Amino acid sequence: MSRSGYTDDCENLGLWRGAVERAIRGKRGQQALKEIATAMDAMPNKVLVAHELVTPTGQYCTLGVLGAARGLDLSDTDPEDYDIVAETFKLAPSMVREIVYENDEAMATWRYVDVEICGPVRPYYPEYGNHIVRTLVDIPEGELGPMRWKRMREWVARNLLNERSN
Repeated sequence: MSRSGYTDDCENLGLWRGAVERAIRGKRGQQALKEIATAMDAMPNKVLVAHELVTPTGQYCTLGVLGAARGLDLSDTDPEDYDIVAETFKLAPSMVREIVYENDEAMATWRYVDVEICGPVRPYYPEYGNHIVRTLVDIPEGELGPMRWKRMREWVARNLLNERSN
């Protein structure tokens, strides 16, 4: 199971998405998004981590940034227990799960690269007689952190109602 608690077998997807939208558009949700935006913009090192609220070295996920801005001690908080996390932040569990999903799971951690094969190649799959083969490689964590920050800052901006109407 993921930290967000999301699974592939959601029975009431329409109801769940409605709960997420109401939580994000609600008063507490919008206030939290404004705080997250302000805190993210104030970060000296624009890097976010996945799978943890805060690391021992002081790096944060999106919710961790909000916790730091609110002065919360998150060191004893289990990042996998979304109900406790929601209670800690005074947010709806559906919003907490959505933020965690967007931070941890929605971003591709790989990219396609072209690899040149030297020498003879097979005339069938996967090369089809071509010396250039497209393959997947993992993106190093050093590159993922800034990419995650940029992606989550854009997600926050998209979900702020007053910024959406401007």
